[in-house]
Amino acid sequence: QVQLVESGGGSVQAGGSLRLSCAHSGARYSGYLVGWFRQAPGKKREGVATLFTRGGSTYYADSVKDRFTISQDNAKNTVYLQMNNLKPEDTAMYYCAADTDSDAVGEMDPFEYNYWGRGTQVTVSS
Repeated sequence: QVQLVESGGGSVQAGGSLRLSCAHSGARYSGYLVGWFRQAPGKKREGVATLFTRGGSTYYADSVKDRFTISQDNAKNTVYLQMNNLKPEDTAMYYCAADTDSDAVGEMDPFEYNYWGRGTQVTVSS
């Protein structure tokens, strides 16, 4: 059973930055997918960035490429999402998720992820 706890959300003005953290624990294996997803009111949950914990390969949605960076600190079992140049359209609840059944780092389908955190709110004002 994998546990995931997000933190770091908040309110910023457009152009600002935030760093989200996802503390994960309980996995039986050292290599699995961790993804950041977001969901705005009335919209589907969408993948933002993914990372495979063994090796650190990453993948980004086109909408955040060059603005967001996913990384990990293995010693802390934490995956980060550094978000720069934030835009009002980035406003959403951000979730951290784990897929322990796949090593496909480009997996952006939320239905493939079997463990989820509770989310952290990000609000970007214009």
